[in-house]
Formats: sequence, C-alpha cells, structure tokens
Amino acid sequence: MENMFRFADELGPFKIFHIYEPSVDLKAVLVVDNIARGPAIGGIRIAPDVSVEECFRLARAMTLKNAAADLPHGGGKIVIYGDPKMPREQKSQLLRALASALRYDKEYIFAPDMGTDELCMACVRDEIARVVGLPCEVGGIPLDEIGATGWGVLHATEVALQYCDFKLKGARVVIQGFGAVGRNAARFLSERGALIVGVADSKGTVQNPEGLDVETLIALKRRGKSVRAYPIEKAGGEILGKEAVLEIPCEIWIPAARPDVINENNMDRLDTKLIVEAANIPITESAEKALYEKGILYIPDFIANAGGVICAASEYQGSTRAAAFEAIEEKVRNNTAVVLEAAKSKAIFPREAALELAVKRVKQAMRYRRWSLFSSAPDFL
Repeated sequence: MENMFRFADELGPFKIFHIYEPSVDLKAVLVVDNIARGPAIGGIRIAPDVSVEECFRLARAMTLKNAAADLPHGGGKIVIYGDPKMPREQKSQLLRALASALRYDKEYIFAPDMGTDELCMACVRDEIARVVGLPCEVGGIPLDEIGATGWGVLHATEVALQYCDFKLKGARVVIQGFGAVGRNAARFLSERGALIVGVADSKGTVQNPEGLDVETLIALKRRGKSVRAYPIEKAGGEILGKEAVLEIPCEIWIPAARPDVINENNMDRLDTKLIVEAANIPITESAEKALYEKGILYIPDFIANAGGVICAASEYQGSTRAAAFEAIEEKVRNNTAVVLEAAKSKAIFPREAALELAVKRVKQAMRYRRWSLFSSAPDFL
C-alpha cells in the first residue's frame, strides 16, 4: 500500500481501483486522478504490458487535458491487461464485467482509447449509462470514426506553424502510430496540402519521399492489415522496420501511439522541425527539453490531442457533431496559441507553459472543495 503513494501529489490521485473478475479473466486498473472540475472522463486502454504507473500518468494527462480545454471534468483512466486484438465477443465480456464492477462509481465516465472503440462503448452503455464515444445509432458521436482527435491535431499544427519557418502546404509529415488518431491526422493534414512521407504501426514502417497515398493506407488499416502491406510496386516507396520511422527526414513528426516512444536513447535520431504530440505522454520529459533546446518546437500532448475529449464532453452534454468540431477547433487553436506565446515571452518550455495553464485551472476549482489545501474559502463566501 505504501508503494502506491509514490504517485501522489497535491492534485491526486483521488482513488485507485484494482478490478479482478476471474470468470472472464478480467484484470484492470482504474485511476480517478482529480474530480475538482467535475466527474472524470478518460478512455479504456487495452494492452498486455500496461501498469498502474502508466494508468496514473495517463489519468493525470486527462486531468490536465480537460482543465486546459476548460471542460467541466476531471481526469481518469482505465487500463485492461490483455491483447487489444482479442476476439470481439471476448472483449465484449471484459467490458461488460468491467462496467458492472464500476456500476456505482459515479466519478468516472467511460470513453474509448487504444484497443477500444464505439462498439465497446455500446457494450458499456448496455450495462450503465455513464459512457461517451457511442455509435451514432444510439445517440453518440463516434469520435474515432469522425477523427475528433486528428481534427484537433490539424489545428494545433496550423497554429504552431506561426512559430516555424515553413508552411503546411508541401511540408513533409511522418506519423508514428497509424491507428484511429494517426490515420485521421494524416487525412486532415494531407487535405490541407501536407505531404505524408512516412507512417509506422506495430509491424513496420513505409516511406516515400514523394508522398504516400493516404487513402490506400487507411483502406489497408480498415481491412486489418499493416502499413507494411502498402503496394510499393505500384505506388512507390520502401518498407522498413518499425524503428526506422524515427529517422525519416520531415518538417512535422507526429507520435500517435504509446507512451515514451521518444526518450534519451533515441531522440537524436529524429530529423524534424516540429513535433505535434497526438499520443498521450509520447516523449519523456528530459528528451522533450533536450529536443526543444536543439531548436525543435513541440506541442505538448494534452494541448495537441484534446480533440477527442472535447468531443466526448460535447456528446455527454448532448451537443451535435458539428458543434463538437467547432468546439475542438476553437479550444485547441486558442490553447496552442496561449501556450506557445507564453513559452516564447517567458523563455520557458512549452510543457511548462501548458502546465501553468492547466494546473492553475485545477487549483482554482479545488478551492471550492471543503478539504482544500490551497486556500480558505473563495473571497465571496
């Protein structure tokens, strides 16, 4: 128990649940990090190598993301130990058992993440009502299907280019992780004139300095194939190992997969000018700082990839898809500009500026909690 408190600080976590249901081989962890701004929203991630520490770090990223986006929600996360490609029926059983186990925990709202989608959320909805990212047939806004996070990545990129020496049209883009977020980011960026020159998934990398056909890549992933199946004989290009994605020359590099993919051991392999963090915690803090000091601009994860949770919060409030996209554009563009301008004017790292923005909002909300440590009652009480 004492070891669990190594994660704790002034913001949280509020509570940590371990869930075990042997009848369906469910092993999961829920971290509710902070609920000062409202019930926590956070996705359900499935992977064989998840951990309590990763779950906490992801939950904290959600606390910061929701606060930075000025949403009435705190941060939480669930990780399930398992193969994300397990049969659909098995996954359904796990999610139903999970929802049942957490039926009475009102402080967490279920949402999709790596390994889960809108069909998974429909299973949760059948057990409890506290869920977002549902299929449109049951009143949801399927954020992965419409590309909510990728839409936000596009707008974060466009704002960041005001601080760079190149334009989006013709800019070379490399995307590490070609799942729901990565492929939608590729689609939106290519529609604005960017050149997608390299993409990678868990099986390997495909690159073409002249540009890859994004629709062909998306079609491959929809059929359950790897980007390694890209038809280089007809379309051109080269198939490489998955680590090769680090070394493809580009102007914009987008990590859209797992945490800590860029660290002190491989950061020098990057050949880029701008990193837009579409994944949660994709770069270690020390690597992030070192890259920035080398002149590589980056947009912190909870600023750049907030589109998904903004869409989820919009759905929870009963908004339309069009309204959700408008909210994503407005909030992500504004927050990116605020963070980069603060970083420039104060001569601090972009993550420091982003943390100042988010933590200030969380602490302001915590002042209204009766056990607050930050101040006495608000001035008007």
